[in-house]
Amino acid sequence: MLAALLQVVLPVAIVALVGMVLARKFVLDPDTIGKINLYGLTAPLAFDSLMKTKVTLGEGLVLGGALLLVSALGALLAWAVTFRSPRSTQAGVVGAVVLGNNGNFGLPIALLALGQVGMDQAMILFVVSLVVMFTVGPILMGSGGGLLTGLKTFAALPVTWAMALAGVLRLLHWQLPIGVSRGIELLAGAAVPMVLLALGVQLTQSRRLHLTRPVLAAVGLRVVAFPLLAFAVAALLRMDAMSTSSLLLACAMPTAVNAFMLAREYGSDPETAASAVALSTLLSVGTLTFVISVLPASIV
Repeated sequence: MLAALLQVVLPVAIVALVGMVLARKFVLDPDTIGKINLYGLTAPLAFDSLMKTKVTLGEGLVLGGALLLVSALGALLAWAVTFRSPRSTQAGVVGAVVLGNNGNFGLPIALLALGQVGMDQAMILFVVSLVVMFTVGPILMGSGGGLLTGLKTFAALPVTWAMALAGVLRLLHWQLPIGVSRGIELLAGAAVPMVLLALGVQLTQSRRLHLTRPVLAAVGLRVVAFPLLAFAVAALLRMDAMSTSSLLLACAMPTAVNAFMLAREYGSDPETAASAVALSTLLSVGTLTFVISVLPASIV
């Protein structure tokens, strides 16, 4: 466990801490930083990863399907636990359980804990989580737009087109000109540290932390029950060591900041969602250290 803490969690924490210091010293807009990450850096990272990845189509489909299954089971469990709560609180808890931080936290930790293959698989899981976040997420939080609106939002994201382009190029066995490829590689290299800096900024500007029963339920389900569900699903699908490790790591991530943003947008108890983000992120230092130490494919 000490190796996992020092070699994986500590480097991530250091970069996020720099983001927290910068946010305290300067006026930084987390929405602008988020747009730089989502629209300027994530797409090149996804493209570069898919052009170089050794993950097969079959492995990717199994990984994505497994995450969707875990998410569905987690949502049902969260709904059952909060059955007697107000509808808005129930929606906030379900969103906090299902929507994990597979970007800011998931990508750099996967790279450090599982190497490049783990990073490639984490990218696939991140994209699946984006689909869930922008389609199912608004529905869970009370949006009247429905699934079609969410799909349109996802289709408009650059990461979607980047993955589609990479898929076409790999299918045709084509390569981009070397100058273009190097430019994309530079942007991809900036993505991981930038998302960690953004995480630090977001945590500094999120001062809400209320230890209510719904918050404790959401965090307990997210940091404890969700990884256990992932382990059960991986065993059910007979996934190999690397895929099992990638799924477990993705499901051990804390609640995504976007869970709070969606709750605030659609009025689904944003206070509960914000507290779940803060508390799960704090507790994830310990839970992720443990999970990383027991991963069957960990390199630490």
